[in-house]
Amino acid sequence: MRRLIVSSVLLFVVAAAMLHAQKTNFVPASDSRLAYVGRMSLKGQCASWTYPGLQIHAAFTGTSLRMKTNPGCGFFMVEIDGRDPFKIEASETDSVLLVADGLGAGEHRVALTYAIEGLLKHPKFYGFLLDDEATLCQRPQLPERKMEFIGNSITCAYGIEGDGSEKKFSYSQQNVYYAYESLVARALNAQCQIVARSGIGIYRNNNGNVRGDKNVLPALYPYTQFGMGGERWDFSRYQPDVVCVNLGTNDTTHPSYETSLLTAAFKQFLVTLRGHYPHAKIVLLTGTMLKGQRLEDVKRAQQAAIDDAVRRGDDEVYRFDFTPADGTYGYGTHKHPSKRQHAHMAEELIPFIRKITGWK
Repeated sequence: MRRLIVSSVLLFVVAAAMLHAQKTNFVPASDSRLAYVGRMSLKGQCASWTYPGLQIHAAFTGTSLRMKTNPGCGFFMVEIDGRDPFKIEASETDSVLLVADGLGAGEHRVALTYAIEGLLKHPKFYGFLLDDEATLCQRPQLPERKMEFIGNSITCAYGIEGDGSEKKFSYSQQNVYYAYESLVARALNAQCQIVARSGIGIYRNNNGNVRGDKNVLPALYPYTQFGMGGERWDFSRYQPDVVCVNLGTNDTTHPSYETSLLTAAFKQFLVTLRGHYPHAKIVLLTGTMLKGQRLEDVKRAQQAAIDDAVRRGDDEVYRFDFTPADGTYGYGTHKHPSKRQHAHMAEELIPFIRKITGWK
């Protein structure tokens, strides 16, 4: 009996020591040495968000890195020390994900990008788990240039990794890391904040009320997470140099859409954006899924909004039209832009952004 008691005590001591080691090497999401890009909240001992493309940047020592998240929250793209990116998934049974292993000695840098829309996944990041005696290093320096992209399923990279034959959408087909906005931002060495949701519009949502919906993107824009309520976003946290708005595709899905309401919505949203971002260049985009009368109506609505802004003395508003998709670059899920189409979109937009900003 004495031997059993001693063994139990030893097991308890070992378990306590292991727990202590874990605690000393756990870096919470609130640690000031972590850098984030994207709208997120740091309440409740974790970072939480709903929009795609949230980034977590860190520099650390040690040969491996793990992250603690909530099970079933979906996919992340991982970059380690500037090497080729790869995807990891938090499945329904995973709360601790292996991010990197087998690294050499010295300092390493990690960049994590949330690859999908988080509204239904409720993603949370609690922190990193480091090796014994490893530590986070100084907060990584992010690019000084900042961009924000506002949009719908195109900007969300809906179906980008599909081949067009899919009958049903899967999050495994979505990957904002390869979306046009991510490619543009990386090419221009800029931070990239994304505020987008599939099916969203500027005055009405996909197949919504012809007279307009309440939960359109301008109504949701003041809030940190998707929805008309909750924590309000502090716009001083991120002041972009360039804002690109890719809306209008869902507004015109119904043949009886109201062009006057579409125009009024673009006008008002430009006023809203200028109020939050007094020095940004604002670009209204037409996506690749528009063509024919719908495309012309969106162009006219956008141009009317720009003319209205210019009359108010705002001459830092622009319009840019992507080439409509015709199948040359294939299609993703449900006729959405493919990865090749997104790459072509980026190739088209990069020179335009360079022109209006002077960025090299």
